Amino acid sequence: MSKHGVALLSVVIPVHNEEEVLHELYARLAKTLSQLDVRSEIVFVNDGSTDLTLIKLLELRDQDKSVKILNLSRNFGHQLALTAGLDYARGEVVTMMDGDLQDQPELIAELVKKWREGYQVVSTVRRTRRGETGFKLLTARLFYRLVRWSSEVDVPADAGDFKLLSRQALDHLKKLRERDRFVRGLVSWVGFRQAYIPYNRDPRFAGVTKYSTWRMVRFALDALISFTENPLRFAVLLGLSVSLLSALMVIYFLGYWLYFYVTGAESPLAPRPGFSSVIVSIFFLGGVQLICLGVMGEYLARLYYEAKQRPLYIVSDAIGFSEQE
Repeated sequence: MSKHGVALLSVVIPVHNEEEVLHELYARLAKTLSQLDVRSEIVFVNDGSTDLTLIKLLELRDQDKSVKILNLSRNFGHQLALTAGLDYARGEVVTMMDGDLQDQPELIAELVKKWREGYQVVSTVRRTRRGETGFKLLTARLFYRLVRWSSEVDVPADAGDFKLLSRQALDHLKKLRERDRFVRGLVSWVGFRQAYIPYNRDPRFAGVTKYSTWRMVRFALDALISFTENPLRFAVLLGLSVSLLSALMVIYFLGYWLYFYVTGAESPLAPRPGFSSVIVSIFFLGGVQLICLGVMGEYLARLYYEAKQRPLYIVSDAIGFSEQE
C-alpha cells in the first residue's frame, strides 16, 4: 500500500434506538466518503435496538452494499458495541464515531489527511459541546480532568470516541479484551504517533441520549478503575490519616492528664465526656471503613467478571461481511 493511499476505510458506528437519525447520518457520511480517494465500508452495530433501527439499517443496506450491519443479540452497551464493530472492521484505516450526529461525518476527511501525514492515531477534541446542559458540561469537564490526573496513561482531555486508527494500532487494540472497557483510554494506552483535531461538537440531531445518569457514573468508574490503582492508594492514605488522627488524639489526652496530675489545674481545653463525640467518632470511622471496602469491592468485582471469561458480546446477525470485495 502506498503511504498516500488507502485501500479500504472502515467507519464503525454503534447505534441504539436511533431510527430518527440514520438516514441523515448516512446521507452526510456517504457524501463525505464520496469526496475521498478511498474505498469504504460503513459498519453499523445495532446494539439491541427496540425501535425501527434495524429495519432502517436494512433499507440502507439494500441501496448501498458498502453498508455492513452487526446485529447484537441484546443491548451490551456503547463501549462493547464499539468493540464489536472494531473487531469486524476490515479497513487498513478505521474511523469510529457515535451515531447521533454530534460527531460530524465531514471531519473524517481531516482525520484521513492527518493519517496520510504519518499519524497512526488521530483523535478529535471537543472545544465546545453545544446543546448540552450546564450540569453535563461541568461533570464532563471534571471527569476528563480527574481521569488525566489519576491515570497512568495520557488520556487527552475532552477527546471522545470519534477518532481514526491505522490497522497496526487497531490490531494491537484488539488484543486488549477486558470487559469493563474505556475505549478512548485503551487507545491512549496502545500508543503510536498521535494527532489531535479540535472541533465544536453539534447538538444531537434527533431523539434523546441513551446514557442515563447511572450509566455515566458507571462509565466514569470504569474509566478510573481500569487505568489506575489510585483509588486503592487513596483508601490506604485515608486509613493512615485516620490512624494518625487517632494517635494525635491519644497524645493530646495523655498530655492533658499529665498536666492535670502535675498542676492539679483543669485545662479549658479538657476533653468532656459526652454522647455526641462518641457518635461522631463511630460514624466517621464507620464511613471510612465502608469507603475503603467499597473501593476494594469495585476492583474485586472486576476480577470476578474477568475470571468468568464470558464473551464481550454476541452477534446475532453479521450482514455483508461474507462478501469479497
